[in-house]
Amino acid sequence: MKILVIRHGESEADLLDVHEGRADFALTQRGHRQAEAMANYVAENFDISKIYASTLTRAKQTAQHLSDKIGKPITFDENLMEFNNGLLASLPRAVVREKYPEIPNLPIDKAVYGQESQVEFRQRAENALSRILSEAEQDETIAVLSHGGMINQLYRSLFEMPVGCKFFFNTADTGIHIWSVSDTERRVVKANFDEHTKGI
Repeated sequence: MKILVIRHGESEADLLDVHEGRADFALTQRGHRQAEAMANYVAENFDISKIYASTLTRAKQTAQHLSDKIGKPITFDENLMEFNNGLLASLPRAVVREKYPEIPNLPIDKAVYGQESQVEFRQRAENALSRILSEAEQDETIAVLSHGGMINQLYRSLFEMPVGCKFFFNTADTGIHIWSVSDTERRVVKANFDEHTKGI
């Protein structure tokens, strides 16, 4: 099967320069244009069987553009939500640096400031990926609309990387990661494709 893992478009938090995470900001007008361009590209190049999406507004709105374009319903999954950043959600970055400094060497099963731990974050990704794989046929192409942090966790889950590892995968607004998954092989076909947003 093929899995297209797609980040949401530009959100209002990007313009405000605040910590987003679980803060439920909507897409900007530019974000909607990015999502529409992504939907056009995906519709022209792939035969999508199912759409899964995070329940946060920016991902839901991005997924809706794709759903409207290809006529397929969206399955919403709370496990695909972004990292639960607790008290940091929606706060300006300068405020966070002052009030909630990073805790060095925090164990992966511990959390501070009302956040979830790295173990909990990874477990959500494992649950989401397991569901997607179990509900798909080998000849299907699946679209998954989520967030930068969760996309990193899905990568780590797909390739069975250690929890808390320091491998990171950049994802632009509506960047598309194309995976090929079979019983014997898991492969990245294309990473962070965003040509559809050029000029937007």
